[in-house]
Amino acid sequence: MNLRYLSAIVRRYSCGIVLAYLVLLIGCSGESQEYEFNDFTTEKLKVITTVSPITSLVENIGGVKIELEGIVPEGTNSHTFAPSPSVVRTLSEADLIVVNGLFLEEPSIRLAEDNKKSQTKILSLAEKTVSPEEWIFDFAFPSSGGKPNPHLWTAPHLGIIYAELIKDELASLDEKNRSYYEDNYEKLSLRLLDLDQRITKAVHTIPEDNRKLLTYHDSFPYFAPRYGFEIIGAIQPSDFTEPSARDVAELIDLVKSTNVPAIFGSEVFPSPVMKQVAKEGGAQYIDKLRDDDLPGRVGDPLHSYMGLIVTDVEVIVLALGGSIEALNGFDARNVFEGDSKAIYPQ
Repeated sequence: MNLRYLSAIVRRYSCGIVLAYLVLLIGCSGESQEYEFNDFTTEKLKVITTVSPITSLVENIGGVKIELEGIVPEGTNSHTFAPSPSVVRTLSEADLIVVNGLFLEEPSIRLAEDNKKSQTKILSLAEKTVSPEEWIFDFAFPSSGGKPNPHLWTAPHLGIIYAELIKDELASLDEKNRSYYEDNYEKLSLRLLDLDQRITKAVHTIPEDNRKLLTYHDSFPYFAPRYGFEIIGAIQPSDFTEPSARDVAELIDLVKSTNVPAIFGSEVFPSPVMKQVAKEGGAQYIDKLRDDDLPGRVGDPLHSYMGLIVTDVEVIVLALGGSIEALNGFDARNVFEGDSKAIYPQ
């Protein structure tokens, strides 16, 4: 078969005619040769993420058009997680690496920088979402340490910005699927705007004096001011150890003085200290909050970024004396159709 002749045909005729012509020629030749045409490639972008909420946001935008894998197992402390050597190969094959940033996944980012392909970009979402002037320092992340609280994703209005950044990056790397990513972003952003409004309505049903949060880990620094909560404390110190006896005594006094009806622990990180604080402070202890692991199992309707937000809000609102009627009927499932086969390590 004369490949120069075939090349001339490719330049002259439209794609549909060329494909039909090639099938006819190859069939008649009886040869089993294969030809590669870059215009018709179906290879997907390989995208690597860190914590599960970020993985879910990327999955909602990328849908079935990307190969997606998270590297931080759910239920793991993402601040201290150190990837195993087996993650090196995964990172080395990535076309895009998406992280939260703001010092959250430092070991993972260092490993990615050392092993990624030269052209592979690391998209750090938090730094592009809030400026240094907007950084929040608090109980677990004091200004003396220089590292702000990185938990932006627990506030859905900032989740929309994360989604937009992800959409823009995927579209720039995969122009042929730009409209697909843009459509998914449009669906997701509308869903998150709806959720934002529903949360506002639900929180307004909480008695004003009860709108106070004391949590195991200070994961709601951008969520709280958005909806009118006051964060009064956190159990876990900045070095992620258990608090001192003095700290515990001060927290007990704080619960008593504020008369807060409930304090909130983590579903995946049990804390006997929080039970003690709640008991001696006269508050209910609710150990059902999550921040970087998604509810349920992979494939469950609530195992999504939106499912995480809805579940946490329901827990908080009910425990503080409010109603979750405004959240009824909200669809927390992924916005795209089909099965993306994204990998969420457990």
